[in-house]
Amino acid sequence: MREHRYELTVEWTGNEGTGTDSYRTYRRTNEVSAPGLPTLPGSSDPAFRGEPDRWNPEQLLLASLSQCHLLWYLHLCAVNGVVVTGYTDLPQATMTEDDGGGRFTEAVLRPRVTVADASMTEQALALHHDAHKACFIANSVNFPVRHEPVIVTSAQG
Repeated sequence: MREHRYELTVEWTGNEGTGTDSYRTYRRTNEVSAPGLPTLPGSSDPAFRGEPDRWNPEQLLLASLSQCHLLWYLHLCAVNGVVVTGYTDLPQATMTEDDGGGRFTEAVLRPRVTVADASMTEQALALHHDAHKACFIANSVNFPVRHEPVIVTSAQG
């Protein structure tokens, strides 16, 4: 078994001078950084007094699911002779709130994959299942992650 460790820094940047002396007097802004990488501006969702021009944790979780699936999918296509020439995902996730907080109830990935030849379509579709089984992030969440892929050929665009 191999183990991988990930480290970064999350720094709160929203102290307006009085800290958290009340719920309305501080900003939810933060910065995510790691050596050698661009700083990622973060905040809470605007529904929770966050900044709309910054990434929020809910978006980042959905992005992580989508990216992980993409990367596994491309790998599996490459080793199985499926030539992918384009890939765009429009994922969505649902989170519900209750008295004790909230939780994601599902995510749906909607990749539109372009393959080089129509003969690759069936295998290209089937490899989404294998990518999902391999995805580290999907294997780490406690809510369903569904897939609604569309496969087209380069000639179809």
